[in-house]
Parts: sequence; structure tokens; C-alpha cells
Amino acid sequence: MSKTAIATDSNSGISQSRAKKLGVFVLPMSFYINEQQYREEIDISQKDFYKLISESKTTVSTSQPSPAELTDFWRKILREYDELVYIPMSSGLSSSCTTAAMTAKDFGGRVHVVNNQRISVTQYQSVLDALAMAKEGMSGKRIKTRLEQDKLISSIYITVNSLSFLKKGGRVTTAGALIANVMNLKPVLQIQGEKLDAYAKCRGMKAAKQKMLEAMHDDFEGRFKEYVDKGEMALMYSYSDMSDDEVNAWRKEIEASFPKFKLKADPLSLSIGCHIGPGSLAIACAKITKPYS
Repeated sequence: MSKTAIATDSNSGISQSRAKKLGVFVLPMSFYINEQQYREEIDISQKDFYKLISESKTTVSTSQPSPAELTDFWRKILREYDELVYIPMSSGLSSSCTTAAMTAKDFGGRVHVVNNQRISVTQYQSVLDALAMAKEGMSGKRIKTRLEQDKLISSIYITVNSLSFLKKGGRVTTAGALIANVMNLKPVLQIQGEKLDAYAKCRGMKAAKQKMLEAMHDDFEGRFKEYVDKGEMALMYSYSDMSDDEVNAWRKEIEASFPKFKLKADPLSLSIGCHIGPGSLAIACAKITKPYS
């Protein structure tokens, strides 16, 4: 039986300490603050990160892992494993997945790069699914195939507290961000498969949270009903730089709206925080991928 490792990047929200407990490997994503490079969890904490990027003149940008970084990361893992399954963030949101797939060609079939269009907590779920399948003895190739078969059966809705960070990244205009902030408009964005799109505009955070809950109910009662009925959907939430009281309030709202689900939660990764800033909330779901019986 081959020994298969499971690896991902820090966009999954899996911390280095959590990775050790799970028995998986996490590549820290890099980003730049005022042109200085940082690696998530390695060079800067969540608290210091949000303090830095909240300064008005701060410039923030992200970068994908280089082929050299991936090669070094994978080679260290493959010293102890026969093969590995690498689950990067969605190819529709970054070119890092394409770079990984190209780099894997140099590993003689020992590295299997999964393109299953997920990020953050939905990507985390893919890692858990891959880990379970590896423990059952499935090969890396089969795990990759199963995860990609379910790649579009996931959904994320997220609201940002301010459009300032999306403006810095060029995703909205300066005028649009100013108008939204003055009018207290909270955009609800959605990630369906590989695309990040606008979903709704709400007046205030309370309305935005209600809109996200309604959207998830629509998904559960519509396109994902088959999997919900079978108990094959995981429900999660995430957030960026919020107080414990605010996070707990969001959790309680979700629990009241979806009482039958056991929730999973983690802070958004810092590389995602570069684009959306502090005070963001998200709700997400993903099909739990299992091996065929």
C-alpha cells in the first residue's frame, strides 16, 4: 500500500499547529505590506497584520508560490511519502493552481494537484476529505479524481465591512467605495465554483447577514437539496479580525437558522484578508466527498 501525503496552502485557513494535529502539510502563502514580504503565520500574526493594513497609506498585495517554493515544499514531504495530493486554492481565483500543475510534471506522477475550485473553509473540507480517503488506502490519483468530481458542489457568501481594501486591489472604483461607505452599504459577494461575483447590496451588516442566510437556505432547498437530504453537506462560517462577541453572535444566528448542522469555523487566511480587510463575515457549504463504496 502506498503512503500518500495530503498538502494544501494556507488559503485553506489551516494553521501550522492544526496541520500537525491533522497530519497534513500547509504551504504558507506570501503577501506584501508596503513592499515587504511576509509569510502567513511565519513572519506575522493575525493581530499585527490587521493593525498594519488598516493604516491609510499601507499598500498590500499577494503573490503565488513560485515553482522553486513548491518544489522545495514537495521534496521535503516526499522524503517520507510515496506520493502526495496537493490541494491549492481555486484556479479561478489565482494562477497558483496552474503553476502547481505545471511544476508537478517534474515529479514523475508522484504529485497530484487537485483543481476543485475551492478556497478557505470549503478548501479545508477538501483537505479533510482527502485525508480520510488516504487513510482508507486510496491512491493519490483516485483522491484527486474524487475531489474534482465534486468541485462545483460548494458555495460561499461573504460580506465585507468596508470596500476600501477591494478598492486597493482594483476590484471596485474609488467613487464606488466612497459612496458605499458613506451610505453604509454592505456588499454580499459570492463564490460559486471558480468565480467571485457580486450577489447583493444591503444597508448595514444586519441586513447583509440576513441576506447570506437566505442565500444559503436557497442553496440547501434548491441545487444542493439532494446532498443535504443525504447528510453529505458540511456547513461552515468564517471571519476576519472580529471580536469574540461578534463572531459568537454570527455563529448563534447560523445555528438558529440551521439547527440540524454542526458548524465548522476558522478565521479567514491573511492572504484573503489582504483583499477584504477586517470585519468580514462569511457562510459556506461544501459536499463531503467520500470514496465510492
